[in-house]
This record gives sequence, C-alpha cells and structure tokens, in this order.
Amino acid sequence: MAKIKYYYNTETCKYEPIKVTKKSMILNILGFMTISFVMALGIIYIYRTNFTPIKESVLRAENHELKLNWGILNEDLQTAYDHVNELQFKDDRIYRVILDTEPIPSTIRQGGTGGHERYGDLTDQNLEDPVLVLNAYEQIDDLKKKLYIQSKSYDEISTLLTEKEKIWASRPAIQPVNNKELKRIAGGFNPRRFHPILKKIHPHEGIDFTADIGTPVYATGDGTVTRAYRSTTYGNVIFINHGYGYQTRYAHLHKFNIRYGEPVKRGQVIGYVGNTGRSQGPHLHYEVLYKYRPIDPINFFQRDLDNEEYEKVIELSRRETMPLDY
Repeated sequence: MAKIKYYYNTETCKYEPIKVTKKSMILNILGFMTISFVMALGIIYIYRTNFTPIKESVLRAENHELKLNWGILNEDLQTAYDHVNELQFKDDRIYRVILDTEPIPSTIRQGGTGGHERYGDLTDQNLEDPVLVLNAYEQIDDLKKKLYIQSKSYDEISTLLTEKEKIWASRPAIQPVNNKELKRIAGGFNPRRFHPILKKIHPHEGIDFTADIGTPVYATGDGTVTRAYRSTTYGNVIFINHGYGYQTRYAHLHKFNIRYGEPVKRGQVIGYVGNTGRSQGPHLHYEVLYKYRPIDPINFFQRDLDNEEYEKVIELSRRETMPLDY
C-alpha cells in the first residue's frame, strides 16, 4: 500500500491526509522535467567546454592535414608560375630575338579566363573559406592558359627555326677557296675603282683570290646552279641561286665540277681555279648578289673566320693592287 501523507490543519487542529490532485501532479512532473532538462544542458555544456568528442577530434586532425597540403599546393603553384615566367622570358627575349620575330604581345599572355561566375558550382557549396578555394582554381586555370599559349608559341618557333635553318644554310657564308693563311686576296670590292689598263672608272664588283690553276672552288652556300657557261669576259663562269634573294658568281674557272640545274651544298667543289676570259693570271673572281645587285662579299666570310682573321681579310681587300681581270 502507498504511504498516506498528512498535514496539520490549523483550523481544525487536526492532522488530515494530503489529497493529491491531477493539477498538482502535472505541475510536479513539469517542474521535475524542467529541472532535469536544465541540468542536462549544463552537463552537456560542461562536457563540450572541457572535452572534445572523438569524431570532432578526428575531423580537426583531418582539417589540419588538409590545410598543410593546401599550403604545399600553393607553393607548388608558385614554383610552376616561376617556371612558366622563365619560359616566357626565354621565348620573348632570346629565341624570338635570334629568329628575328616579334614577341607575343602581353595582352595575349595576360588575357583573362572568365571571372568568378565560371566557378558558381563551388560558391554554391557553402565552403568554409571560398576565397581561398576560388583563388586556387583561378591560378590553376591561368597557369593552364599560359602553358597553352607557350605550347603554341613553341610550335611557331619550331616552324620559324626550320625556315631559318634553310636561310642560314643557303646564305653565302664561307670563302670560295681554301685561304687559311689569308694571303690569297688580291683585290676587293670597289664600285669606284680606276682601272690602270682601261684608264677609266671600272667597278670591281667582287673579290679576287689568287690560286694555282686547278685549285678547288667551293659553293659558299646551299643552292641551285642556274648557269654554267663560257663568257668572253668572265671565261668559264658559274651562277648559283641560293634563294631568299641571294646569288653568287664564280668566274675565270679552269673547268666545272657541276652541271646546270644541279643542287649544291655549302662546301661542295663546283669547279677549279683557272685563267679564262679576260684574266691577267690564275685567280678566282667571286661575287655576291642580293636581288640582282652586287654587294661586298667580305661581309659573308663570318662562318670560317674569327674576329682577328676577319679584320685582316678586310684590310687585305682594301689594298690597291694591279687588277687581275678587266
């Protein structure tokens, strides 16, 4: 049996049993639940304040590791940027200068990639630090764009280099006879030369090299033989078309070693020194023409001479000597 509780009634001066009503029971229950809820909240607060849940600890450790990896990623991005900037510098300031072509405009290299709106799917994810993430994506996209432009630039440089190699191989660049001692030059280019035999101004449009009859004569650049015939003035003479506006002429030859229309390479023997035509002695008369106009061949011996030898050759070509042809 449940215990009966009494209370002292001052009016009747008697102990009377306590009558429990539904209302008082409900109030007691509510009070108990309220106190229990408040105490539970306090316990939870104390626990959360002083203790970290295992799951949260794991998440914090993972977050810390991700931040470390993110820092490493940013360092790698900066390193990649440095490498790309170095490639761009060499491209514009070295390779394109050597190939005599314009650098890529900065407006093309620095062009935008589309703005923040292209990353809308990221901004909609309620990221903790969206600026950090967006900046990284923008850097990666910018890096990809720079690498793409640089790749296209290298394709262009490769095409230019192939063409330049043809030009460099074709352009006259060596002496037409063996002249290691630099003693064979007997007369230089002089458009105002006074001819002592003809007694008048008679331009000398090439350089004369003294040599014994039969001395090999070399093509000074790649090209095609456009003429190989006997002339009353030049004797046996060869014309080579090197392309790109350049031609060379080799006169007073003893005999030919090539035929009309034959392709030749720089250094190939095309004939032999002679004393034909209006020649005063065995020698080679050598000319360089650019767009059909004679120019000084002394400017085209850089391939087989160092600076000191080149200066000596220039000095020898300017000396007044007796003409070997007229």
